[in-house]
Amino acid sequence: MAEGEAETKLHDSDGQSPDMPSGGTQTAGRPAVDDESNNATKTASSTSTSTSTGSPATATKPWRWHVVLLDDDSHTYDYVVRMLQELFGKNREVAYNIAVRVDKDGRAILMTTHREHAELKREQVNAFGRDPLMATSRGPMSAVLEPAE
Repeated sequence: MAEGEAETKLHDSDGQSPDMPSGGTQTAGRPAVDDESNNATKTASSTSTSTSTGSPATATKPWRWHVVLLDDDSHTYDYVVRMLQELFGKNREVAYNIAVRVDKDGRAILMTTHREHAELKREQVNAFGRDPLMATSRGPMSAVLEPAE
């Protein structure tokens, strides 16, 4: 059970306990506590508490994800360059260099970003369509997500 569920706070409509002077907090079954003297304790304990979903209560840097383009033999350099320009805003030279890297290494990291944005970009690559310049092209290139380390 989360810490907030274990305690029932007794407050009236203005946030204060009806039987307490302002500045204190009373919880069910516990004596009144002066908020100022308890600030350090609250700050220290709030950094280590977790929500009921298991994620930290404090704001942490979100996990970063790589969008990785995978090589295949069904797409031309022109297709890759056009896709990178349209979907990622790359200039022609940068897009061409990525196409060369994919061809040479079998893969290339297109961008590193938070999970939701990475998923969007992967879906856009995977939905870009077939290469009209190549008769053997039957669909889009493939992109995958990998956690950045």
